[in-house]
Amino acid sequence: MNSRLSKKSGQPGPKETDRPEKPGFAARKVAADILGNVVHKKRPLDGELEAGSGHSGFRALAGNDRSLVRAIIGAALRHRGEITEILDRLLDRPIPEKTGRILDILHVAIAQMLFLDVPDRAAVSLAVDHAGLDRRARPYKGLVNGVLRRLGREKEEITSDIDAEKVNTPDWLWDSWQDAYGAEGARAIARSHQSEAALDLTVKSDPENWADKLEGRVVGNGSVRLVRKGAVDSLDGFEEGSWWVQDAAAALPARLLGDIQGLRVADLCAAPGGKTAQLAAAGAHVTAVDISKGRLRRLEENMTRLGFDVETIVSDLREFEPDDPFDAVLLDAPCSATGTIRRHPDVAWIKSPYDVEKLTEIQRDLLDRVLPWVKPGGLIVYCTCSLEPAEGEGQVAAFLQRHAEYIRLIPIGSDEIGGLHQCVTGEGYLRCLPSHAADPTAESIGMDGFFAARFRRS
Repeated sequence: MNSRLSKKSGQPGPKETDRPEKPGFAARKVAADILGNVVHKKRPLDGELEAGSGHSGFRALAGNDRSLVRAIIGAALRHRGEITEILDRLLDRPIPEKTGRILDILHVAIAQMLFLDVPDRAAVSLAVDHAGLDRRARPYKGLVNGVLRRLGREKEEITSDIDAEKVNTPDWLWDSWQDAYGAEGARAIARSHQSEAALDLTVKSDPENWADKLEGRVVGNGSVRLVRKGAVDSLDGFEEGSWWVQDAAAALPARLLGDIQGLRVADLCAAPGGKTAQLAAAGAHVTAVDISKGRLRRLEENMTRLGFDVETIVSDLREFEPDDPFDAVLLDAPCSATGTIRRHPDVAWIKSPYDVEKLTEIQRDLLDRVLPWVKPGGLIVYCTCSLEPAEGEGQVAAFLQRHAEYIRLIPIGSDEIGGLHQCVTGEGYLRCLPSHAADPTAESIGMDGFFAARFRRS
């Protein structure tokens, strides 16, 4: 007997694909699709979630469903190692390749069941529906149902002994951090990645006043850290251009140039423009250079909102040549961005040792290239948002050795960065870790991982 015949009429019943979608189904489907694009195709999450050019399914969702997608993907990426370990324990054998989105569907469902406030029955039901609508995944619909229901029954037994910090960190990163920061340091970094990053603002003036207005607190070297979450553009002071979003650690390198009132300063690899705004607010005549026309356009929009007049140039720095040397240069070099995993959890799963190797070559070339762009006596600040020593301490040591007759290191003091002594190394470098306190009282923990070094051209 045809299984699709109606029991009452004997006529063909509706196909599974003809049934109306359950509430929330579209969001889960998009979440699984984007998760797969990130972890399998190595597409940056920011690009997938871009409002104008990102994933078409995401752009078609209502605002509340977009927020749900962001939450699901964030949890699935932060806890990817745990979820993988859980599936290994629940499955008798690995799921074969070419089974559609089965693994992504399971990861999305488990992220909801364990790390979001979603009832198990809803997560299971929607995952089973999704598997049934995917042609290649359909044969595993029963497996999805069985695995997730078992997890719902045996959560404590299955998850209690998992070393979350270790398994949620790719092996190459764990080894790199242990070598650089010790076993406890690596674990502290990994622990900090399990929670979302705070929302920090850099204000034009009077951070204490803005902290009171926005119900936040002052951290770092004058950043305002918000406690409550919400749409950034709805906060007081946004329309007036009184502040801009910038992590407390990312706000430190620009301050290392000191008093730049009236000086010509280049911000290289400038987008999205937080440091550009800092330099302009300090009274410098800023030239912002970036290779991406689209990212530089957004920088220009931000500068317009903030009321800053900045020269912008679209160019690859390996081809750019300034008309005259600058008084100071800030080079925020392309890097692996492993210091931003709290904020961008996809970085842990789309970057590799090969990326670090190629990026260190680019950083070396850019450092050598920008040296002549600074007047004798002028300052260069080199920075990256990477935790990898090859992109920080190692890069700087080699630069100093290559150009010993032209530059000297100007050590950084903790008094220049709001008393954050734990962020200053013995060599005088800035080295912020995600596990560091964002204020000297240690009441506010967490900031982006950042490295910076300062040189003066002889």
